[in-house]
Amino acid sequence: MADDAFLQNPDTQKAPSSFAARMFKGMPRGIVALGFVSMFMDISSEIIHSLLPLFMTSVLGVSALSVGIVEGIAESTASIVKIFSGSFSDWIGKRKPLLLAGYGLSTLTKPLFPLAHSLETVLLARFADRIGKGIRVAPRDALVADITPPHERGAAYGLRQTMDTVGAFTGPALAILLMLATADNFRFVFSAALLPALVVMLILLFAIREPQKKIDGKKPFPLQKEKIRQLPTAFWQVTALGAVLTLARFSEAFLILRGDSLHLDAAFAPAILIVMNVIYALSAWPVGALSDRIGKTGLLAAGIALLIAADLILAFTPSLPLMFLGVALWGLHMGMTQGIITAFIADQAPEDLRGTAFGINNLLTGGALLLASVLAGALWKEGGPAMTFVAGAVFSALALSGMMVWRHALKIRPVPGL
Repeated sequence: MADDAFLQNPDTQKAPSSFAARMFKGMPRGIVALGFVSMFMDISSEIIHSLLPLFMTSVLGVSALSVGIVEGIAESTASIVKIFSGSFSDWIGKRKPLLLAGYGLSTLTKPLFPLAHSLETVLLARFADRIGKGIRVAPRDALVADITPPHERGAAYGLRQTMDTVGAFTGPALAILLMLATADNFRFVFSAALLPALVVMLILLFAIREPQKKIDGKKPFPLQKEKIRQLPTAFWQVTALGAVLTLARFSEAFLILRGDSLHLDAAFAPAILIVMNVIYALSAWPVGALSDRIGKTGLLAAGIALLIAADLILAFTPSLPLMFLGVALWGLHMGMTQGIITAFIADQAPEDLRGTAFGINNLLTGGALLLASVLAGALWKEGGPAMTFVAGAVFSALALSGMMVWRHALKIRPVPGL
């Protein structure tokens, strides 16, 4: 049972009374360590990703549609891998080996970006990097549930997401400083991204442990029809909701291109992701903790409504200040939805199917992201930013309508015994 694993896991023990311990009060040590892993990998990734759309359009000379295709293929590839890695982690009863493989592969891709002189090389690097993400994400999310008691999962997922998002705004901030210091030398800045990725590998090797699980003989691979049928209806409803919401929230590359359309200097393009991720980081943890106390439904609905507002502002703004307001609302939407959706899936999935459940969810939302990114690029090419972001607002409204229909199912508490 999950409670037994929780009691046996040394990472659930509380740290000594110190400033750091008070800051992370109530969180198992393993969650804090996973948070630092996410933070440093996001620093590494966002140094690159905050500049990559402009690198592709201004240095390599490709179109917005090509940017959308690259982003869509990369993210959908990750999603396909996630379903298998999550199920495999359930099958072998271990999560850490897949975390090492996934983060390790992403680390190995970092040198490819400064060496890229064609769209094909960028696509290869993004493809391999996202395979690494696909390998690690579902086992990581399942590990969070493995080492956290059910009544604290909202806060645990919120904390990990907050630390992830701290990396997501620290990376672009470093990118701005490096761009200014090197007179917009994209390739030098991309090279610097390898260092925080190496820190990730050290944390994984020496600071992450997982619960000991009893493996009773050989068991069938969980990605089978009869196993998948054990996932409750509420799981499928929230997964469908997440997929529709993803159609409204296409690649963040289009936020950067929106700034470029309003003549934001290339060196300051990462500021868009900084604003978004600061708001995301400040909201994800407290919203997750609040959802443990008052329920998830109302907070989720408010988060979707914020995305509608963000899309409409981004569609019609004539100025950079209003664009940054839209970006800030986009970040607040992320903080109010992503951790809640993840915690809800953890609540509904049986312990031996958690990795599989996260993999299925990521597969469906990743397929939606491929469609969303390609559609966004095509709409941008035909009608500019307004058409792209109005379409996002329409999909957001559809997601909100679906949530209202399923609101009673979304109030379901964790499955007894998990």
